[in-house]
Order: sequence, then structure tokens, then C-alpha cells
Amino acid sequence: MKYQQTQHLLLAIERELRQLQWWTSTPPSADALASQAPFCCDTMPLQQWLQYVLLPRMQALIDAQLPLPAQISICPIAEIAFAESGAAAWPLINLLGELDELLSGKREQSIARV
Repeated sequence: MKYQQTQHLLLAIERELRQLQWWTSTPPSADALASQAPFCCDTMPLQQWLQYVLLPRMQALIDAQLPLPAQISICPIAEIAFAESGAAAWPLINLLGELDELLSGKREQSIARV
């Protein structure tokens, strides 16, 4: 059941990235992807990390039926990273909060849920 719920959220996150026109066709460089910083924050914007790191890695875990992360907290960084986008980014931030809550059992979110 958790795999299905996670899969549903991953698809919704992808839809929101596309809706916001943040989905890109050009992947980051291998060097950018090799970053050791959290969320590759030193080499790419968060929306690229979501597309090229989070979504594929989570999908690989689901496909292989491997354990999903139990400690995840993406929503707080998304609120900061997407602050300039205002209310347009709130649906994406809410989805990330839902993913956090589903996998880790907690949700750290300061903006209103929509």
C-alpha cells in the first residue's frame, strides 16, 4: 500500500513540475549529479534535483520493492527554494509535505495546505 501511495505522489510531483514549466529535457551534468551536498544544492536548483535525483531514485526503490526512506524532509527546503514563486508553487510544496508525512510520519510545513 505504501508503494502505491508513494507512486501516486511521485506522479503528482512530476505533474506539478510540468505544470510549473520546471520540467527540463536537459539533464544536469554528471559532476552536478555527483554533488555530496544535501539536495545537490551547490550544483542545481531544487526542481532539477526533484526531477533527476528524487523521482528516479524513489521509482527505482518502488520497482525493486526495496525499503523506502523512513527519514525524509523535503518540504522545508522546498518552501525556501520556491518562496519567490509564491502561491503557484504551493501545490508542489503540499505534495512534498505529503511525501514527507507518508514516509517519515511527520510533516514540517509552514505555508497553508491547499
